[in-house]
Amino acid sequence: MAALTVIDDVLAGRVSALPVPAHDAGQSALLTTALRAGEPIDDAVAVVLSTSGTTGTPKGAQLTAAALLASARATHERLGGPGRWLLALPAYHVAGFQVLVRSAVSATVPVALPAAFDPAELPGAIAALGSGRRYASLVANQLDKALRDRSAAAALADLDAVLIGGGPMPAGVAERASAAGIPVIRTYGMSETAGGCVYDGLPLPGVQVGIGEDGRIRLGGPTVAAGYRNPVSPDPFSEPGWFRTDDLGAVDDSGVLRVLGRADDAISTGGLTVLPGPVEAAVAGHPAVAECAVFGLADERLGQRVVVAVVLRPGQAITLDQLRSHVTETLPGTAAPRELHILDELPRRGIGKIDRRELVRLFGDGPARE
Repeated sequence: MAALTVIDDVLAGRVSALPVPAHDAGQSALLTTALRAGEPIDDAVAVVLSTSGTTGTPKGAQLTAAALLASARATHERLGGPGRWLLALPAYHVAGFQVLVRSAVSATVPVALPAAFDPAELPGAIAALGSGRRYASLVANQLDKALRDRSAAAALADLDAVLIGGGPMPAGVAERASAAGIPVIRTYGMSETAGGCVYDGLPLPGVQVGIGEDGRIRLGGPTVAAGYRNPVSPDPFSEPGWFRTDDLGAVDDSGVLRVLGRADDAISTGGLTVLPGPVEAAVAGHPAVAECAVFGLADERLGQRVVVAVVLRPGQAITLDQLRSHVTETLPGTAAPRELHILDELPRRGIGKIDRRELVRLFGDGPARE
């Protein structure tokens, strides 16, 4: 079984206990490919961390010790100083790995939760962090589960910061977290940028944000990886010191980045382009909706039609007409879903990101239906 290895002394030597689970085929395939790539890894590279691999060929981001340390130090600077960390995410994903790096920089040992996230474990684990500044890094799905457990939510509210990454956070989860007093910070970043490098829309110290002519977000600065272990074309690292993401975004006059969604998730319907993000925000604002995902399906007349899958709040119901009417209160009619699917839960991948490909696979063969 392949494992990730740190080769820089400042990061405490070897990390040999980071096996990739057998069920995570994308991660295993990436590491197998990386190990057989035939070229030695540059001595400056401290670790190769895999991307999810669900939107193309799995890739390995080659991160130097300098990039990892720059990210950890910038994080602590933004949060108010070093502290002790809760490890609640797999250490073979960048968010979990950075908890190890930040802990090494802080000369502390993280408190690790079991692999299967259980909110009931949070109070004890957070108490074990002791005194001083205390932090956690979670994904929105974990936060949602914790908010359903009063003791877990109260424990999270006692932390100095709870970083939430791994994709957009549903509006309902954000509102409940705020009401519970949990100090949530939304992060944006990826393996290629040594993890989250934009916090609540503002770049960390040293990080640069730009928007390309095609609307894609560009991230620059000392946290950017030294390319891919198995390069792709076109190369998103072609501009030295910068990484061109596959996300669309905009920066307002005060320098706050707003992520609009992935470019390859954009829906071309009736000659117009609809991004899932704004539609999901509108759908999530309906009182019956607990969680949702918007995606496109092939349509003979429109090219693609806008489709939404929702998880309802307990005891609630909704029709397609009601949902369309709600969406068109804030968005053009083109963005209103033409198909509705009600699910018990949304399919997810990796550390909790919504799996739109799986939704397309599930609903792409049948006729449009409510």
